[in-house]
Amino acid sequence: MSKKVKTQDINSVVWNACDTFRGIIDPSQYKDYILVMLFIKYVSDVYSEKRAEYLKKYNGDEKRAERAMQLERFVVPENSHFSYFYDNRNEGNIGELIDIGLADLEESNREKLTSADGAGVFRNISFNSSNLGDKNDKNARLKNLLKDFVELDLTPSHLEGKDIIGDAYEFLISNFASDAGKKAGEFYTPAGVSTLVAKLTKSKPGARIYDPTCGSASLLIKAAKEVEDPNFYLYGQEANGSTWALAVMNMFLHGFDNASIRWGDTLRNPKHIEGDNLMKFDTVVANPPFSLDKWGQDELVDDKFNRFSRGLPPRSKGDWAFISHMIESAYESSGMIGVVVPHGVLFRGSAEGRIRKRVIEDNLLDAVIGLPANLFFGTGIPAAILVFNKGREANTNTLFIDASEEYASGKNQNELLPAHIDHIVNTYEAFKAGKLEVGVTEEKYSYVATLNELQENDYNLNIPRYVDTFEEEAEVDIKAVQQEIDQLESELVDVRAEMDKYLKELGLK
Repeated sequence: MSKKVKTQDINSVVWNACDTFRGIIDPSQYKDYILVMLFIKYVSDVYSEKRAEYLKKYNGDEKRAERAMQLERFVVPENSHFSYFYDNRNEGNIGELIDIGLADLEESNREKLTSADGAGVFRNISFNSSNLGDKNDKNARLKNLLKDFVELDLTPSHLEGKDIIGDAYEFLISNFASDAGKKAGEFYTPAGVSTLVAKLTKSKPGARIYDPTCGSASLLIKAAKEVEDPNFYLYGQEANGSTWALAVMNMFLHGFDNASIRWGDTLRNPKHIEGDNLMKFDTVVANPPFSLDKWGQDELVDDKFNRFSRGLPPRSKGDWAFISHMIESAYESSGMIGVVVPHGVLFRGSAEGRIRKRVIEDNLLDAVIGLPANLFFGTGIPAAILVFNKGREANTNTLFIDASEEYASGKNQNELLPAHIDHIVNTYEAFKAGKLEVGVTEEKYSYVATLNELQENDYNLNIPRYVDTFEEEAEVDIKAVQQEIDQLESELVDVRAEMDKYLKELGLK
């Protein structure tokens, strides 16, 4: 029996393959080439193994095996197969051959690899691009890339674990995010934050789960994994074409190839529609771009979906535009919403203050959770999570949690560990179960505020107004401080005497 391929085996091979592009193109771009090649190798190996099974079943009858393969839900044309690329690795037009193969793969699987308007997942990437160098350099790089991947056996029967490919893909996306710096925030939400949002909005079997700014779909996948049943439906939308492609491939590699991931601007042109209305969901989660400028206010003054009935957000900050879209996309009387926001959302006035007031008065706000600083790629500012519940009924209280001091320090980013996540989630679940009294529920950590308190604070949700984390300074021991000063002055006298001695020996004094 051959050795099973583990996640670390895939990670090692693929991460080493990155050397092909390091220093040539930006890290935020070379992830596309690497992850596309991982996708191609996987679907090729899966297809080959399935074809071998049919050949065996039909005693080597090529025609019957081919007809059976045509009925499969995913087809890999001969010129789209990894082995075809590898066999032609020495051709002078290998980049062009790969591009043609990718286009044919899209065409053969339009339902899974193209958007509703016909755009394919590979449209924003070209292996024949001059960005990869002149003809000779480009060909050499692509040849090396194919050689890196050829030894990686991704046939399902050789993999250790059902979700190993999906896990490897997630690992690589997170590492690319680390390399990509500020641009990483456009396509990746750190795993700890995604897990936390998913647990706070945990979906029931049969749920429709939606992320309107899904990036590479890591948060949406985490939300899916929280469902204790394979029966659920995933929906997402992403404005950036390259990131949308990552999301589609990410879903596919996790086995969620029936997910509906659309490409387009969610605020200006939401793609998940039923009739003339927004599609409704049981769970809506997102990490929208923070304080997006020019989000579309001018075009959406008369929004046909009536998302801004509580007020139109300011032109230069789109935070409440995304929140308003999410609230309107959730089922009435039952929908759950979890959204990552900058702290300004909690207290900024004017239009945002008026929207916040209406949302609170409509009894939608369940919890406000402050996160540690430096969790996100590209920004060190602390963020918060808002949890909205459209089925709150009689409960009008709001839970505040200050989790800003609970994290693991990292080289580039801080990290939420399972214990930190559990602390937050357990506190929130106790609140939902009615087990927490009004007022301080855990010293310097959590507080349950009444609607009257929020009103008295003019609907300001700034966490320090509710969770007191003030630390009294230790009393100064005057006697001890004076002794320390005396000791330092004595040492200074000795140092000066020593310096005078050396200066005299050198004839400088």
